[in-house]
This record gives sequence, structure tokens and C-alpha cells, in this order.
Amino acid sequence: MAHGPDHAFDREYWERHWQQSGGPEGAHDVPPNPYLDREVGGLVPGTALDAGCGAGAEAVWLAARGWEVTAVDISAEALGRAAGRAAASGVGERVRWVEADLGVWDPGTRFDLVTTHYAHPAMPQLDFYERVAGWVSPGGTLLIVGHLHSPGAAGHGHGPPAEASATGAGIVARLDGAEWEVVVAEERQRMLTGPGGREVELHDVVVRAARRG
Repeated sequence: MAHGPDHAFDREYWERHWQQSGGPEGAHDVPPNPYLDREVGGLVPGTALDAGCGAGAEAVWLAARGWEVTAVDISAEALGRAAGRAAASGVGERVRWVEADLGVWDPGTRFDLVTTHYAHPAMPQLDFYERVAGWVSPGGTLLIVGHLHSPGAAGHGHGPPAEASATGAGIVARLDGAEWEVVVAEERQRMLTGPGGREVELHDVVVRAARRG
């Protein structure tokens, strides 16, 4: 998806984004991010935070596998769709939906798993990743899936601007080696079928790290 380089990823932007992205029934069709199953499918379920949950695909996937999920997003429109998806999937009671700005919100607790998928906050991207990493319990897991920063990608009409992307090295540099074991730090490409059946190539950065106990 193209993002203009001259806006802030604030509440107004995300409300407009979700209001323009189709009816609520479309939220039920978006599959969870494939990296989620690959990276955390083998973990013992516990408490999870989905930071920037959007329409709820990942939160519902986690809840269906036994996690107690706190799902946070700045957009009320997105959260309404997400709650509908959870209810339709029979896992609504396992998800707590929170409307909040992740740049200032404080959960007041830590989680066994903190995950974020393509979330673009108003604050700098790497600062955001460092912030959510602080909410992982000792012995817990951090999973970051983001847009890979590559020079010129945003000019192709489907890449994010530089401020909404990152590299594996950039994320890992924010994780103190005394506190974290980086298990996965990859930069990958995959194809996604977009609206109208159009194939879109995504350039992803995936980092999974375990907080030392």
C-alpha cells in the first residue's frame, strides 16, 4: 500500500484509512500474517499483546490457539471490525480490545508475547519497536514484522516511506544483547494478493527475540 510521505501516522490518518478500506465484512477475509505461525506457533500460550492490531487477524489467530490477548489500536473503526471478527470466530472472550495511541499508552504489565505487524505509529519506527520490546516479560518473546527499508522502494507506488520502515540490523541494534537473545533477524520478500486479484510484492523485515529470564 502506498503512503504519502508528508502525513503523520496519527489517529485521524488511521481512522480515514480504515473507513476507506471497505466494509467490515472484508476484515474477515484478511488472513493472519504468515510469519506469526512460523515464529510463535510452537510457543506455549500465555498472555499476548498485539500492538497495532488493525482488523484483528493476528489477535484472533492467537486467541484461537489459547492465548489471552490484549489487542491495541489507535483506530476505533479498526477495533470495531476486529471485535466482529473475534466474535464470529468464537474467541471474543479471549481478547481485550484497547483503543489507544501506542506512543503514549502504558499497559501497566508485561506479556509472554509482544507482537506487532506492519504497525506505523506517529513516533519514529525504531523508537516504537524499542518501546513495545519493554513490555515483554523475562523469558518472553518479541516478534516484529515490519516493512523493510530499502532505498527507492517508496517511489514504486506500493512501498512505505522511509519513516515507516526499518532494517533487521536497525531493529537488532535497539535490543541490548545483555537482555535479549535474537533468534531470527531476516529480510524477506513474499507475494500477496491484493484488491482485485492484483499481486503485490512485499519486502518484509522479521525479528524474533527472547528476553533473557
